[in-house]
Amino acid sequence: MASKILVTGGAGFIGSHTVVALQQAGYDALILDNLCNSSVDVVDRIARITGARADFIEGDIRDAALLKRLFAQHDISAVLHFAGLKAVGESTRLPLAYYDNNVHGSTCLLQAMREAEVRSFVFSSSATVYGDPQKLPLVESHPRSATNPYGHSKLVVEDILESVHRSEPGWRIARLRYFNPVGAHPSGLIGEAPQGVPNNLMPYVAQVASGQRPCLQVFGSDYDTPDGTGVRDYIHVMDLAQGHVAALRHCLQSEGEMLTVNLGTGTGYSVLQMIKAFEEASGRTIAYEVAARRPGDIAACWADTTLAWKALGWRAEKGIADMCRDAWRWESGRSQ
Repeated sequence: MASKILVTGGAGFIGSHTVVALQQAGYDALILDNLCNSSVDVVDRIARITGARADFIEGDIRDAALLKRLFAQHDISAVLHFAGLKAVGESTRLPLAYYDNNVHGSTCLLQAMREAEVRSFVFSSSATVYGDPQKLPLVESHPRSATNPYGHSKLVVEDILESVHRSEPGWRIARLRYFNPVGAHPSGLIGEAPQGVPNNLMPYVAQVASGQRPCLQVFGSDYDTPDGTGVRDYIHVMDLAQGHVAALRHCLQSEGEMLTVNLGTGTGYSVLQMIKAFEEASGRTIAYEVAARRPGDIAACWADTTLAWKALGWRAEKGIADMCRDAWRWESGRSQ
């Protein structure tokens, strides 16, 4: 029985692209997803891209009995953990759901791994753990102070992982602090498909461009940034996926290390810059209106990516034009 990489949330946006990257790198992926914000059709689409169908199990990381069976039935060598709720604004309205899914779910998963003696773990953390940046670009040693329940749920799991690593030798952990994943696979077969109203900028812009929504709301135009709108470090989802493959390799080859690393491009773009870039990629005009700031948002955030290159030999290769072009190919293809 070949060793597998368990990918929780593997039918979701980042998880599905990472399954593609894993398979193309020669790994055998096992997807676990409760489909709360994804579709099983994604598994077929991954197979069309890679030529190999990943095993898929519909289930929840909080289901201890399911996890026990899964680890017993499969030879799992590592876990990539994407299963989590991820919208900042929603987390301020539904904090209990975020702590239950993101924190409790992670502890259930780690407990199952511990019982199965699987010790290699790659965690989807977030730049939101840095809170309101004291200094830019953000380095991994920057103090953590999350400004919303989503970010705090990631911070808590980071602390849990540090405690586990310190208490039990042999755990090999990578905590990957994402900045803002956007774009889609260049094939146009998989991409970001939020259910209901998108919580993130790029899919909302794409839906305005495709005529599904009349107008984009720009939350805040009075930030201390060059054009007054929020500045973020946007990273192409396939670059992010390759970062996970690099982190997995690092974990499997390490001797019980815990690595914490930023995954971003090191460049910040404002909301208005992203709108302009998407207009150029799509050939469509993006209607927008300015609205009040959202609770929990910050003015600007971008990464120092030095450690990612030094520790993993990884850096982002795709630029803003690639991100917008691939996102538009995906959105225009699925909205026809």
